[in-house]
Amino acid sequence: MHDFAMPDTAPKSGKIHPLVTRLTEEFAYPRLENGSDLAEFTRRPGVHCLFVPGDAARNLETPDAAVVLPELRQAFQNGFDCAVVGDGIETTLREETRVLKTPSFIFFREGEFLGGIEKIRDWDDYIARTSHILTAKG
Repeated sequence: MHDFAMPDTAPKSGKIHPLVTRLTEEFAYPRLENGSDLAEFTRRPGVHCLFVPGDAARNLETPDAAVVLPELRQAFQNGFDCAVVGDGIETTLREETRVLKTPSFIFFREGEFLGGIEKIRDWDDYIARTSHILTAKG
């Protein structure tokens, strides 16, 4: 349940937006920097949401998505945990899941890809898409 787009191949600015940093510092979401971190996190029991911020210097939706994610998690009564995907593994993850646009939320259940939500959406769309993803069999 995502839109098709060509992968973003432009070089990244390397800057992390303060609202993305807030997710790791205030909310204690782990930052996944390599394939091992990614595999360990997504294979845990339960449902996991990976936040793929993209380059906040070029993508003005990234800060908005960083604000939406904790609210979305709360709306689903913490029914999934969250992590922030680092630049080093972002492209590979996006290509493997075919969730190509950023910012995006990519969901896994015990290692199985469930689906993704790309770009900024209306709140009702987030609720509907997340509900659909969480009820998917994987």
